Amino acid sequence: MTGTTDTLSPEAKLALITRNLQEVLGEAELKTILNERDIKLYWGTAPTGKPHVGYFVPMVKIADFLKAGCHVTILMADIHAFLDNEKAPFELVTLRTKYYEQVIRSMLSSIGVPLEKLNFVVGSSYELSPEYSMDNYRLASKVSEHDAKKAGSQVVKQVAQPLLSGLLYPGMQALDEEYLKVDAQFGGVDQRKIFTFAEKHLPMIGYKKRIHLMNPMLPGLQGDKMSASDPNSKIDLLDTSKAVATKVGKAFCPENEVEGNGVLSFVKFVLFPASDQRLGSPEFVIQRPEKFGGNTVYNDYETLEQDFVAGNVHPGDLKSSVAAALNQLLEPIRQHFETPEMQQLILEAYPPPVAAPKVVKQKKKHNKRPEDGNADGAASEQTVEEKLAETHL
Repeated sequence: MTGTTDTLSPEAKLALITRNLQEVLGEAELKTILNERDIKLYWGTAPTGKPHVGYFVPMVKIADFLKAGCHVTILMADIHAFLDNEKAPFELVTLRTKYYEQVIRSMLSSIGVPLEKLNFVVGSSYELSPEYSMDNYRLASKVSEHDAKKAGSQVVKQVAQPLLSGLLYPGMQALDEEYLKVDAQFGGVDQRKIFTFAEKHLPMIGYKKRIHLMNPMLPGLQGDKMSASDPNSKIDLLDTSKAVATKVGKAFCPENEVEGNGVLSFVKFVLFPASDQRLGSPEFVIQRPEKFGGNTVYNDYETLEQDFVAGNVHPGDLKSSVAAALNQLLEPIRQHFETPEMQQLILEAYPPPVAAPKVVKQKKKHNKRPEDGNADGAASEQTVEEKLAETHL
């Protein structure tokens, strides 16, 4: 994309903001604001499990937003993390909040995003204020238990006996839009029910509804949604280069098929946009020996997909090329976390599980029959007879 933020037309900014998104709620309002000024938006993340490479999807969109002149706030939603079915005590959430900020900063740096234009906010810095608490009560008086549960069904961990805390989660996420003073909220399409909940309920307490921008959910290595809680579906940001190559090599990538292909999706939603940000134009290289056709440089995803479907790109070559490009993105992040200070933060935020103490089984003493030839058993029986004789009247 050529041109600076100052020279981009409202139409060009709209194209940057919405490219690769799955859905936009309130696009007409977005166009209206862009004709007058740049928009203010936020992306929130609850610091629970360790972030994985799927987090590059929102990172490259944040790069797009900044290019389009948006004022971007990143919310470290520590209270939300605590409310989500006791995934971690608040003391641990506080440490994970620090870890998440370090991870996000290093991810953005690895794709060439200028950090000085970003505003990082921790949720507890304002969500514990009297004003926010009162608004939370006001909103709770307008929301049914059914609506709150439905809104959080794809985000809050679902259990047989849900806690009340999970019902507070959607309302607080809606209130964040007002307290962060934004025009729009950005998130994955799995947040859609919370977004429509916010659009319905914020006006009930006198606040305007916001614009909602949704990116698709990246398929995991096995074809399902990539999840921090499923080690088989994800690649950790601090995995070694060898581990990355191994995991990508085992990924679900059927020949000639696009649907549910997590490897192709990663190229489309991460590697092409990331190279555009880093190099100034999109680029992805299929690396292969000369006897199999040699390297091929692609400058757009559509051509790569067509060649893959046609059989001109083998899944094995695609996987090894993705692993190489991904390791290039991950190397600066690995280096950032090699310092003793960062290693200590990881250890404190994600302490290794304490092994349960081994239970030593006590051997039970079983009485044996005298007829089995056990002298002790006979002696024992004799003693009993003697006692009976002594008590005979």
